[in-house]
Formats: sequence, structure tokens, C-alpha cells
Amino acid sequence: MAHTPLTPVFAGLRAGLHVLFLALTVLVVARAALVPTDSSAAVIALSVVLLVTYVFGAVLARGISSRGRMPRLLWLGLLSAEWIVLLWLTPDAAYIVFPLFFLYLHLLGRWWGSLAIVLSTIVAIVALGSHGEWTVGGVVGPLVGAGVALLIGLGYQALAREAEQRETLMAELIATRDQLAMTEHESGVLAERARLAREIHDTVAQGLSSIQMLLHAAEQADPDRPGVEHIRLARETAAANLADTRRFIRELSPPELDDQGLGGALRRLAATQWQPLEVTVRVSDAVTLPMHLQTALLRIAQGAIANVIQHADASRATIELTVDGSALRFTIVDDGSGFDIGQTDAADGVTSDSFGLRATRERVQQLGGSLEIDSAPGRGTTLAIEIALAEAEAGSASGSGSGAP
Repeated sequence: MAHTPLTPVFAGLRAGLHVLFLALTVLVVARAALVPTDSSAAVIALSVVLLVTYVFGAVLARGISSRGRMPRLLWLGLLSAEWIVLLWLTPDAAYIVFPLFFLYLHLLGRWWGSLAIVLSTIVAIVALGSHGEWTVGGVVGPLVGAGVALLIGLGYQALAREAEQRETLMAELIATRDQLAMTEHESGVLAERARLAREIHDTVAQGLSSIQMLLHAAEQADPDRPGVEHIRLARETAAANLADTRRFIRELSPPELDDQGLGGALRRLAATQWQPLEVTVRVSDAVTLPMHLQTALLRIAQGAIANVIQHADASRATIELTVDGSALRFTIVDDGSGFDIGQTDAADGVTSDSFGLRATRERVQQLGGSLEIDSAPGRGTTLAIEIALAEAEAGSASGSGSGAP
């Protein structure tokens, strides 16, 4: 078992079981030596064999477990047979049944272990009655011990299962946190690249374009005057620098949006990364949007479809972008299992799903838009975004600063 905060508890319980078995076996040997009988030698010898068998199984527990279930059952069966023979020789061996109770539960499981406890309790009671008179203590003692062992053993198993579940959940949360951090870092890098592209376009590229046009006008005004060669050289240099600047802008723009814009990027993702989910993309190629807005909608779609694939158990999804005048509407619809929006809101960002929705809301708010989510268990999910293009462009301009016309 991996180390958890409960590992010391489990180690203490195992150590206590070993000490209990050793102490009860030593008690049987001491009783046989101090109160000699005809079977004392056999009792001492068999007790030593029983103790060696137990120690052998405890020391090699990991090796036995790695070889499957059968070696463990053989070891437990041998241990039980030796105990029954020892119990037939002396009633003092009846107390050794208490640590055996825990072994039965641990190695045989809840149901078969409980059955083994019941059978061994009956054997202990019958043995105690056969060696002497039937007494209330000889019947109640094993029964109480069996009940206590069942409670402790089942509680131990429940605690171990809960610890394993917590460890799995912790690993998933750490993995999700790392993935979200990586995604946020990537989004931040892409946003900064887009901002730099806008800054260069609005300042350097516009300035070089203006310089080129002014030099071209000066060159055409009097092509024969002295120094026109210098003007021509300056114009050609400005044109070359403008071409380099535009290449830098293309390289800084998101690579998914280089060729065919948002619609092409979404269709490529639908045909590659989003398989086998059937994703229908309805984006008019004639729609022209600012680069920062295309980037934001692309990231929103990637996050939403990723959640659909991982959690919604859907077979189809539709992504649609429509522009009516100055209003943009972006919708993502799936036929998955849906979810309870109230519970997601109450999670306050604890799960990856609610964190993704919160990040989407923040991204949409930065664009000056609104987000609506319509979902319920069993009837899919609709994510609808409405953005006023004027506000989105204003937000972009305020974030990047003013440039040259």
C-alpha cells in the first residue's frame, strides 16, 4: 500500500496482530511447561511448529501475495490445521483463535472470512467443552471474541478502502491541477503572443506602411530630381521591413488559425483530436473576426469538447457560430448525460469541470459577453455565448493600447 496518513495506523494494527499471536503461543508453551501432562512435549513441539509457520507466512507475505491467491490459502489452511491439532491436545490453544479471526477476514474477504470465523468459533467452543465442563465463559468468551474481531476487521477493511479511494482522488486532483496549470500557462503564452501581434500590427506595421506610401509619393512626384535614388532605396527598405513585420505577426498568431481561421481550426480538431465523438462545425468562412476573439472562442471550444469527451458520455456535438450585425452567438450542444448546474456552482471550483466553467465565464466576461448553460442529468448540455463585437474590439484595444492609424 502506498504511504498515506493512515499508514502508521495500519502498520500498528499489523504489529499488534503479530504480537498477539506470539504472546498467545508463548502462553500455551509456558502452560505446558509449568503444568506438565502426558501431552506437554507434543504441545510444546506443535506450538513451535505453529509459530514457525506463522512467522514464515508473515515474513514472506509480499512474495506470497505476488504469486496469487492459492499460496495464501494454502498457508492459512496449514496454520488452521496446526491450530486444530494443538487445540485437540490442550484447551489453552483456544485463545489463539483470536488472531486467526483477523487473518481469516484479511485473506478470505468479508463473506468467506466471516464464515471461517463462525466455523472456528464453533470449533473453539466445542474443544473447550470437550476438555472439561461446559461453562458460560467457555461459550461466551469465543463468541464475544468473534464479534469484536468482526467489528475491528470490517472496520479495518472499510478504513483501508477509504484510504485507497482518498489516495486515488488525491492523485487525480494533483494530475488535474498540473494539467490546468499547464493549460493556463499555454493560454497565457498564446494570449501574450496575440497581444504582441496586435501591438506590432497597430504600431510598427502601420508606421512602416505609412512611411512606404509617403516615400512612394515623394518618388513619383519628381522622379528626375537629385537624391531620388535614396528615396527609392528608403522605400524598398521600408517595404522589406514591412514584409518581415507581417511575417512576425503571422508567427505570433495561434498556429491553428493561420490557414482557414476559426472554422478551419475547429473542423481540423473535429476530424483529428475529437474523434470518435461526432462533432459538427457550422462556422461561415465569410465571417471575419479579430484574431483575439477567434483565439478565445477556439480555446473555449477546446475546453468544452474536452469535458464532453471525458465526462458527458456523448456521441454527437455541434459547434455553431453566427453573426447578426454586431452581435455574435457561439453555441456548443452535446447529447451527453448532462449534469446538475446547481451542484456544479456549489462546488466553487473544486472539481476540474466547475473550474473549467468558471474559467470560461471569466474569459467571456473579459470579452464583454454573456454565458448561458442549459443542462440537466439525462438531457445533454447547451453552452451559449453572446458577444457584442463592438465591446469585444473595445476590450481588445484597451488591453493592447492605441497604435498608429
